[in-house]
Amino acid sequence: MAYGTFASPDLTTFCDLDDLGLVATGQLLEPDRAVLECRVANPDPWCRRCGSQGLSRGTITRTLAHTPYGHRPTTLLLRVRRYHCRSCGTSWRDDTTRAAPARGKLTHGGMRWALTAVVVDHLSISRVAAGLGVAWNTANQAVLEEGYRLLISDPARFEGVRVIGVDEHVWRHTGRGERYVTVIIDLTPIREGSGPSRLLDMVPGRSKQVLKTWLADRPQQWRDGIEVVAMDGFTGYKTATSEELPQAIAVMDPFHVIRLAGDAVETCRRRIQQQLTGRRGRKTDPLYAARRLLLTGTGLLTPTQRVRLDELLAKDEHAEVEATWVCYQNLVAAYRESSRELGRFAMERVITPLRESVPAQLPELRKLGRTLNQRIQDILAYFDLPGTSNGPTEAINGRLEHLRGSA
Repeated sequence: MAYGTFASPDLTTFCDLDDLGLVATGQLLEPDRAVLECRVANPDPWCRRCGSQGLSRGTITRTLAHTPYGHRPTTLLLRVRRYHCRSCGTSWRDDTTRAAPARGKLTHGGMRWALTAVVVDHLSISRVAAGLGVAWNTANQAVLEEGYRLLISDPARFEGVRVIGVDEHVWRHTGRGERYVTVIIDLTPIREGSGPSRLLDMVPGRSKQVLKTWLADRPQQWRDGIEVVAMDGFTGYKTATSEELPQAIAVMDPFHVIRLAGDAVETCRRRIQQQLTGRRGRKTDPLYAARRLLLTGTGLLTPTQRVRLDELLAKDEHAEVEATWVCYQNLVAAYRESSRELGRFAMERVITPLRESVPAQLPELRKLGRTLNQRIQDILAYFDLPGTSNGPTEAINGRLEHLRGSA
């Protein structure tokens, strides 16, 4: 491996202290931490009021947690010089805001490390606190403040957004407080192939009014630039989008369409199970044992699984399950068509007959048909707008769930 030109060892550069406006003047290695003595790189002895040169009145020390190096926390012992002006009587200190926020206990580098550790490295707040050598509340507050500064307070995060995805997410798993949040995602990079999706915002609540209020708070120019909105089957999001973004095309993404069909298969399977046995399924019951097999695409089945499925659906008492399963598989096959024109045609052929020709003996299929026909234009719009899917939104929802648990 080829290396560049080596320079003399420099503790200031190695520990990124120059980015904080500091210079390392000493080090102390203890069993549980490393302590670096520092001073401000550019002292300011000039009076803020009259401009005269002040007299040094000694130093005070400020202890800051910094980015850990190795397996020990790194602490900065910052010596801040004090000054006094004999002309006007003003007193001041060297400015350390470049190194850390006022009254903060972590350097800006330490705060960035804490945020990266939680978001990228999936560390818990307890582990972050141990790495920094601070209390849990201190580490948690640092992550929140840095997250707000870099993400929420970034004025450029709404620039260039033309495609958004909207979905709900279960934030609380207890009965206290609002359980759901509405997640808004920027899908523009996905559609353009320029990068991954981005989290735009999370709003407490799951209703038409929540999304409508969030959209109304955005500038009119930004709203006029939204071309496509990907969403699930929730009519509240659909109505809010129609009212606030009338020019945008609503797309019901494949993930939620297939999930609706899969729920119909599961509901039908449970109903037939109850009718045949008078109880919930057990592992020895054919329908219960095949619950995952019924939701697997036919193209992914092994020969043994095909035989099991054929034997299950060949029984007369399972005819209603078979009818619902066939509809589910046809929807999956339409999305898997290599040609979008053929996929659109196949999807329309599956949905349109469900409007009136479903017998009363298939309540799950009738309900599915009503839902799909109400949103048929949104479902078919997916084939006209390549790269528009709420799948990345679901992926970010999973990441949010992991981060929530870690935090």
